[in-house]
Parts: sequence; C-alpha cells; structure tokens
Amino acid sequence: MSFFALNTRVSLSAYGDNAAEALQAARQLIEQCEEKWSVTNTRSELYAINHGGGIRQTISGETARLIAYALGMARETDGALDPTVYPVLLAWGFTTGKYAVPSDERIRALLPFVGFEKILLDGNDITVPDGMQLDLGAVAKGYIGDLVIDCLRGYGIESAIVNLGGNVQLIGRKDDGSDWNIGIRSPFGDGAFASVRLDDRAIVTSGGYQRNFTDADGNVYHHIMNPRTGRPTDSGLASVTIIAADGKRCDALSTACFVMGAEKAAAFWRDRGDFDMVLVTDGRELLVTETLAGAFTLTEESDGWNVSVIKK
Repeated sequence: MSFFALNTRVSLSAYGDNAAEALQAARQLIEQCEEKWSVTNTRSELYAINHGGGIRQTISGETARLIAYALGMARETDGALDPTVYPVLLAWGFTTGKYAVPSDERIRALLPFVGFEKILLDGNDITVPDGMQLDLGAVAKGYIGDLVIDCLRGYGIESAIVNLGGNVQLIGRKDDGSDWNIGIRSPFGDGAFASVRLDDRAIVTSGGYQRNFTDADGNVYHHIMNPRTGRPTDSGLASVTIIAADGKRCDALSTACFVMGAEKAAAFWRDRGDFDMVLVTDGRELLVTETLAGAFTLTEESDGWNVSVIKK
C-alpha cells in the first residue's frame, strides 16, 4: 500500500492472513495522527496549542504523550533537539516554502521564543508562552511509526515494513525468513552508499540534503536548525542514521546527533548504548558504531570512502 500523508510518500507492506485489514487500519491511524499533529492545518490540535495565546489548555492524552516525549528528548540531548524551534523555521521559510535568509536582527528577536524548558506540561494540560510554538516534526513520524507497528501487531502481523518517507520500521523478518536489507541514501547523490541487515528494528536518517534552498549568492541553507543560534546547523555532518528498537527514538536522535556533531554524538552513544549510528561527514568520511559494523555493507559506489568504527 502506498499513499501520500505526513507531507511525504508513505509505503506499507504486511504479510499474513489479516494483512489487508491491518494495512487499512494502519492507513486510517496515520491520517488521524496527521489531522491532530499537523503544524499548519488550522483544524489540528497542535495548531490550537500554538495559537493559544499563552493560555493553559487541556489536550488529548495521545498529544500530551507525544509532547512529553519530545520534551524528554530535549532534556536528554541538552537541547540539541528542541521542539520549540518552529518560529525560527518559519522565518527561514522551511514550513511555507517561501525561503529567505533572516537578518541577524530577526534571528536575535526570535531566539527568546526558543527554549523547551519554558513549555509547561502537567498531565493533559499545557501552557505554551505567547509567541512560542511547537514543531513536533523531529519526533512525530517516528512516534506515528511506533503506533502503526503496534496497530499491525494487533492484527497478528509478524512480518511488515513501514516506510514513512525514509523513516523505516520493521516487524520481524521478511516473509521468507531472511533479514531485511535497508539502504542508506547518500547525502551527496541519489543512490544508497550502504545497506544494513535488520529485523524488528527502526532506522531513520536525517541530513541537510533532505530540505534546503540556495540563495542568490549560491549559499545553501538546510532545515536542521541549531536551536542555540537560530541558523542551519554547521556540525560537519552531512547525514546521521540511527537504528534502535523504536522509531520515535531514532527520529529524535537523528536530528539531535546531527546538531551535536560527530564527537559529541559518539560520546552520547557511548553513554547511552541503546542505539546504533552511522555518521557521514561533509568530507565523505563514515563513522559506524562497532555494534552495527557486522551488519553494515558499503555499496560499490562507496569504494574509497574512509570508514572508521566508533568504539566504546
């Protein structure tokens, strides 16, 4: 099954007696989540939160759980992931397609409205200070992917692949019993630079190549913002791929580790150890965590790239 949702192409495949029914339920779930969490849809719950004028609001339990997760990841990554960066993204035009390079004065004026610690979430009640807005794009697709996986399992599905525009999540192995072989797209071209053998895991890649624009002087600006500077992150990384048990953690950490840069991302992995990681630097160097190295294969087009293993 393939359809457009979440501002991307969604592809769902499941195997088993109830596959057709399960896939229909999964599609309905995705569309319901999009209705609730779209940052631009004036009918969405997130839009209402963002335009509440700083007043305490009561929100649905699922939305509260999603926001709580995003805020928790912001704390865990020391703000490398910050769901309050939306006013800055808006100024750069990444949510509207009206791209522009904001002035230094404009960025300085917006930065006081960025800061996850200012969001007050108490159970199902939330207060977003006036002028601040949430963007859950760095966690929502992974979170929705986890809900889809739970939905499919509820129908007895034991083999499935869920692809939400590059956010890939797996149930079990392929129908023939073999591992899934998932390609990782090169940030420097259209093809895959590597593949990874996986089962029952999630894999998410973030990179500056995914959304960017070029100004009149030929400067390229991408959508992954550094919350502290209000500018596109300049961390020396071209892409970050995270592999973990759940999609929401992959989604959050692919963005956070991109902002951190290679050295801090490696230190974060050593400290946590509950995910695997592939880093591609701007200089075409690959860094792969040692726990993933055995399942990681370069394509022929990647011959000659410098590969290093990140060790504990």
